[in-house]
Amino acid sequence: MRIVVDAMGGDFAPSAPVQGAILYDRETRGRDQIILVGDQTAIEAELERYRYIPPKNITVVHASEVISMDDQPTVAVRQKKDSSMVKGIRLHRDGSADAFVSAGSTGAQMAASLFILGRVKGVLRPALGAFLPWEEGVTLLIDVGANADCKPQHLLQFGLMGGIFMEFLNDIPKPKVGLLNIGEEKKKGNELMVATHEMMEKHLPSFIGNVEGRDVLNGKADVIVTDGFTGNVLLKFAESIVGVFGRSLKIRIKKNLFSMAGAFFMRPAFRAVKRSYDYEEYGGVPLLGIDGISIICHGSSTAKALKNAIHVARIMGEKQVNKHIEDELSTRGMTWGEKQLLQA
Repeated sequence: MRIVVDAMGGDFAPSAPVQGAILYDRETRGRDQIILVGDQTAIEAELERYRYIPPKNITVVHASEVISMDDQPTVAVRQKKDSSMVKGIRLHRDGSADAFVSAGSTGAQMAASLFILGRVKGVLRPALGAFLPWEEGVTLLIDVGANADCKPQHLLQFGLMGGIFMEFLNDIPKPKVGLLNIGEEKKKGNELMVATHEMMEKHLPSFIGNVEGRDVLNGKADVIVTDGFTGNVLLKFAESIVGVFGRSLKIRIKKNLFSMAGAFFMRPAFRAVKRSYDYEEYGGVPLLGIDGISIICHGSSTAKALKNAIHVARIMGEKQVNKHIEDELSTRGMTWGEKQLLQA
């Protein structure tokens, strides 16, 4: 595969994106072509810093502009046409690359992906997911910010796309799809949730019904569907839990000599727990429903996180996730317009 990495995206650019590309290249022994897009001088300086002489499978494409976190996404996409993000996504659209990975502005990446790549046939709205880890794996929460206001048919498609992604990414046969709600009963919640439950029950064989907030981190569902407003609030709350728990644990351990001694022997277990809840292990997630592969990473992504995000891009391409989404939408009769789906 040919995978574009936005070398200027993220809090630690260009160091983290370049190093992430190097780590991926070494780990996979040069199996894919990596295209680093951004300031050529800065990228080459980073490559030299890591004493890495790029082989033929790593190339640099110069881009003179950068979309910052402070830029208004849609305006920046229109005006900064030579930015690393816009130029990288255009390389994908024009067939010079098979995927795009960035830790830059999420809003700009969503806008550029939609404007430049378009949607998979039959998709009403693309959706952004996020991984929520639990003891034995991860759950995909979708949507987490791409669509603040949704209709039942949108949530229905989010569930189908999320299920297909989890099936091929984690080799989960028939992933369980749940609808985030305030109770398990099908008539619980507001009008949106009641109508969505009815539609999912009819169209999604893998639908397990409503899941509550207490089920989010226990693995009850492989995919949890909600609107982008609720999903974004829940995601940011979840991201804060590990840090708060870790700080509280350190304070309490230091207060007692016996606790400090016990903590020494518990370090392997603490490290394992931290690793399972570390976003770096999961890299990034695709903007599902886009007619291409656009992997969105956390703004503070490290080299390790970006390396793993490139792995996600490769799996998306190898498993032909978008083709499966299009086929499933067609097979299940979900390629109709909004009026027909509302009446379904």
